[in-house]
Amino acid sequence: MKRTLPGTGAEILAEAFDAYRTVFARVTARAPRRFARRDWHGMQADALERLDLYSRTLTPALAELERCLGAHLREKAVWSAMKEAFLPRVAGRSDVELAETFFSSASRRVFTTVGVDPAVEFVAPAPEALLRLPGAPVTSSYPPGGDTAALVRRMLEERALDAPWRDLDHDVRLAAAAIEARFGGPLDAAGAEAVQVVRPLFFRNKAAYLVGRVLAGSGIVPLVLALTHPPGGVTVDAVLLDADEVSQVFGFTRSYFHVDVRQPFETVRFLKSILPAKPVAELYIAIGYNKHGKTELYRDLLRHLAESDEPFVIAPGDRGMVMEVFTMPSLDFVFKVIKDTFGPPKTTSREEVMAKYRLVFRHDRAGRLIDTQEYEHLEFERARFSPRLLARLLADAGESVTASDDRVAIRHLYTARRIVPLNLFLAGAPPDAARAATVELGQAIKDLAASNVFPGDLLPKNFGVTRHGRVVFYDYDELCPLTDCNFRDLPEAADEEGAADGPSFFVGANDIFPEEFERFLGLRGALREAFLDAHADLLTPRYWLAVQERIRAGEFPDFFPYPAARRLHRPGQ
Repeated sequence: MKRTLPGTGAEILAEAFDAYRTVFARVTARAPRRFARRDWHGMQADALERLDLYSRTLTPALAELERCLGAHLREKAVWSAMKEAFLPRVAGRSDVELAETFFSSASRRVFTTVGVDPAVEFVAPAPEALLRLPGAPVTSSYPPGGDTAALVRRMLEERALDAPWRDLDHDVRLAAAAIEARFGGPLDAAGAEAVQVVRPLFFRNKAAYLVGRVLAGSGIVPLVLALTHPPGGVTVDAVLLDADEVSQVFGFTRSYFHVDVRQPFETVRFLKSILPAKPVAELYIAIGYNKHGKTELYRDLLRHLAESDEPFVIAPGDRGMVMEVFTMPSLDFVFKVIKDTFGPPKTTSREEVMAKYRLVFRHDRAGRLIDTQEYEHLEFERARFSPRLLARLLADAGESVTASDDRVAIRHLYTARRIVPLNLFLAGAPPDAARAATVELGQAIKDLAASNVFPGDLLPKNFGVTRHGRVVFYDYDELCPLTDCNFRDLPEAADEEGAADGPSFFVGANDIFPEEFERFLGLRGALREAFLDAHADLLTPRYWLAVQERIRAGEFPDFFPYPAARRLHRPGQ
């Protein structure tokens, strides 16, 4: 009987993975209809359903495994044989890498493996021969000859949307003009050999994106058309032909795309060709495969550790009251470990902090909240930690971090992209860059508010500046829904003497006084003036109450992930 257990277990997980992918595709396939009907509430509901789907599929599969395997569920020999039996059951699929990650997720849930165990999980990447299966190409190819406007029209019409265009002829002319301005004339005259476009559109929130590239000699130029659907009909809102601008569309502060991808590896490979600086892990995450993105991120870390002898060190920036944060000098991301206890004035708990991170994971990040990935039971060589960092981790996060003579185990941590803390940026930036970042700070607060997020702690050290100059928020322990807040005018103190000992009026748990924000922001001189010139309304309850009213009325704001200068239909034009 025992000889059949591995096959039974492998079959259960293969069927569960197939069910997950079937439902994932079904939810994703709703996006074109949501966009066509301007059903933004439905689009949001689909995003939440898809985020929950992995766990909702894996958990019952594990229960079925336990029912069938019984006492053998936690036998590694059985799982090692299950792993061998699982591969033939997913071989020939165009998403085999996702299947392997699904199996490893099940294994780690059962064994709570510290570090990795190649016997019972897929640690090495699947061979490329398994990933690059023959089949329909993920892109359509167009010859660049002839009229650029005709080419743009064909690309758009082949990705038909069940919605009227506001003025397709006008948009096609504008888009063609933008493309020819980049290439100095028609594409064929500029030496372009082909235009290749991913077959399905990429949907997110209130926009759809045609994602492609222009092959010109040995060079590759991104080509992304952003489509919006205002009440008057579908429009081409922007044409993006720069890798940095396209990178922001696929950025780590944005929610995940809904795109009908049947060959994830080939799609990511195409995206990597137009975004060479973007990690493969982030590209998988961007198109909705965050679990496999975590796997790729961990593999990147293992490769980095094998190729360097750098130690982990304390991350630059002011020390936080809730998290210990560390990195490597050459890494583009940081690790965040929750402290055992938080000093005053913090009153939150570990469970509440983790709930805030789950809220951000499920929320529209609006280009202003950094996406984080959660890991459990990691293990590293002790020699890779600087003595100062290890002492701090063991002293302040001992519930999560333990060390032996040669190993360090971390029970729980978050990873996030590494950016420059805003307070450090302002201290060292040239005056013009510092003023621009200060104005960006105010816009970041407004974008968060419009997406129903109040940061809680407005100290500049809790914001950061990306390489594109965007200000984003990354300290989530006091974040909350904006609609939970009670914005009030600051009453006058009953007497000046009593005011020094605290407020002489009642302050509720959710009461917030916008007049105090200027003190928390701590801006001085020209930076203070720049902020007030652009965002003085943030210091009044009226602004916040109006935003709350719009949210409660069901308004969905626009958050454009590209510069306003790229918009073809800017207000006033």
